[in-house]
Amino acid sequence: MQSVVCRAIRNLCAGLSILALAVTAGAPKAFSDANQARSLLKAMSSYVAAQRSIAFDLDTSLEVVTKDQQKVSLTSSGTVTVARPDKVRVTRHGGFADTQLVFDGKVLSLVEKGSNVYSQLDHPGSIDKLVEDLRSTYKRPLPAADLLNSDPYTVLMQDVTDVKDLGSGVIRGAECDHLAFRARDVDWQIWIAQGDAPYPLRFSIVSKEVKGSPQYTVDLMNWKTGNAVKADDFSFKAPSDGKKVKPNELVNFDELPHMFQPGGSK
Repeated sequence: MQSVVCRAIRNLCAGLSILALAVTAGAPKAFSDANQARSLLKAMSSYVAAQRSIAFDLDTSLEVVTKDQQKVSLTSSGTVTVARPDKVRVTRHGGFADTQLVFDGKVLSLVEKGSNVYSQLDHPGSIDKLVEDLRSTYKRPLPAADLLNSDPYTVLMQDVTDVKDLGSGVIRGAECDHLAFRARDVDWQIWIAQGDAPYPLRFSIVSKEVKGSPQYTVDLMNWKTGNAVKADDFSFKAPSDGKKVKPNELVNFDELPHMFQPGGSK
């Protein structure tokens, strides 16, 4: 009887050893995938940051959860032109707004074409400073703003707790690396073109703090750099008969229209 028990214990220990070995063997692959994802994101960041001139088209989809818990998507299209370190032009056209932002390194100009109103304010500094101030001070974040930073990797990796390489994907016929990240407040994914020009093709963020977990997605298309970017005029011309207003009076300049904001009109 004792020998049977001993054999059973030995078999159980052997089984546990094999299981432990299997788990341990699986750990390096998961660790390797995380390292690979970080490496791919770092390569994209270095590539984007090294470009002095960038231009691309974009489509955005912003999900909104209504008071009765219906999830709807607000879509828009636009263009972005960047001349580092301190010039950017952004246009956006959607169902609720037709806007333009022009920054020449000294003055920020905002135009809401549908209402024929515009606003200007002195804002000397870099694109990095503009992006941060638009987000934190003026509550008017630029689309794909984190990707325009001079160091996207550092900005994107803030508060990240989990990293995954999900393998290859295909977007608009282009093969790309699909990476997923988890942070304290959001989950986000990015799809990066494979090859010598690892530019972002899609960037998606899911809020974990808002009920219904709404998602914001930016698709980047027609990516151009260097001499392929047409020389853009970053000087501002006020619209004909346009009315100058304060920045906070540009009601539908944001991607989230006023009617969908808390307290907005129905």
